Amino acid sequence: MTRYMPFLLVIAVWIYAFVDCLGTPERQVRGLPKVVWLLIVLFFGEIMLGPLAWLAFGKRRVAGQWGAGRVEWGREPARGMRAAGRHPQDGRPLEAPQEDREDWVPPDDNPAFLRSLAELNRQKRGDGPGSSPESE
Repeated sequence: MTRYMPFLLVIAVWIYAFVDCLGTPERQVRGLPKVVWLLIVLFFGEIMLGPLAWLAFGKRRVAGQWGAGRVEWGREPARGMRAAGRHPQDGRPLEAPQEDREDWVPPDDNPAFLRSLAELNRQKRGDGPGSSPESE
């Protein structure tokens, strides 16, 4: 059984790299077009050159949801600059992720959205656009 392990490992890495390449959005692919990466993984998979090249250089990897933020692996900014909200290389301000922006309000807290729902409910009931729930 142990003599088959290297062969099974090569097959497993080959399949993983191919599926990972297929499922990666085009905007996250580095260096070459996605189709070229797929061909490299397929044709050079037996010698592990293609899958290892894809895993090392083909995909832009970002930290996960519970990680340090949306930074590329191996390129995390220095802690002091990051804590100050500045980019470590040139000192420019870091942009806040969409979730942290103050101008975005979730729908259940957005007054305009709630008014539009109330208006839709009035129209469905047949009360008309001019009636208000306070007059009932």
